[in-house]
Amino acid sequence: MAKVLLAVSSHDVLGDTGNKTGYSVSEAAHPYNVFTSAGHEVDFVSVRGGEPPAVVFEGEENDPEVAAFLVDETVQAKLAATRPASRVRSTDYSAIFYVGGHGAMWDFPESPDLARLAVEIYEQGGVVSAVCHGPAGLVNLRLSDGSYLVDGKRVSSFTNEEEHSLGLVDVMPFLLEERLKERGALHTKAPNYVSHTEQDGRLITGQNPASAAPVAELVVTELKNSTGGRGR
Repeated sequence: MAKVLLAVSSHDVLGDTGNKTGYSVSEAAHPYNVFTSAGHEVDFVSVRGGEPPAVVFEGEENDPEVAAFLVDETVQAKLAATRPASRVRSTDYSAIFYVGGHGAMWDFPESPDLARLAVEIYEQGGVVSAVCHGPAGLVNLRLSDGSYLVDGKRVSSFTNEEEHSLGLVDVMPFLLEERLKERGALHTKAPNYVSHTEQDGRLITGQNPASAAPVAELVVTELKNSTGGRGR
C-alpha cells in the first residue's frame, strides 16, 4: 500500500482579527479515515514542525469521526511532533493532501519546502490533492519547466461566495478562487457548502469541508489505478 502525506498549517492567527485559526480538524479526520481504511499509511507534515494549531468548527464537535480523531493516541502522537516540510523526503510518498483551514492561506503559499515536496511527488508520478483552503498550497507551485501546476487544469477550492458568507473577504491575504484563476486554473464550483470535487489527472481538489472525504476517495482510486505510486 501507499504512503500518504497530510499537510497541515502552522499558522494560528486569523489576520488582524485577533481570532485563532489553524488547520481544520474535520478536513484532516475524514481523509485520514478514508486513507487508512484503504490500507494506506498516513503521516503528517507542517510548515514549521511541531504541534499544529487545530480548529474544530461549530457543530463539528458532534461529528463522531472528528471526536475519534481527537482522542486517537496514534494520530495525536504524530500531530504533536509533525516534521517540518524541510525534513521530509518526497520519495517516501505516493500522494500529498493539503488539509484546509484558514491558516493555510498564510503559510502554505509561502513555504518553498512544502512546494518542493508537492512538485517532486507530482513529477515522480504521485498525486497532489487539496481541499477547501488547502489549495492555497497550489497557487505558487511551479513544475520543473517553470509552469504553474494548476495552469490549464480543472481545480476547485473554497469560493469567493463562501468567503463572503463568513465575512472574511477583507481578512484573507487574497481570495483563493481568484488567485487560482490568475495562475491559469480552470476553477469550478458548486453552491455554498455543497460537496464538489475536481480531478484533472493526478491533481485532485475539493471545494469545502463537505468535499474532504470525497477528495480522499478519489485519491485512493487514483493510487489504485496509477502505475506511478511509490508507496512502501
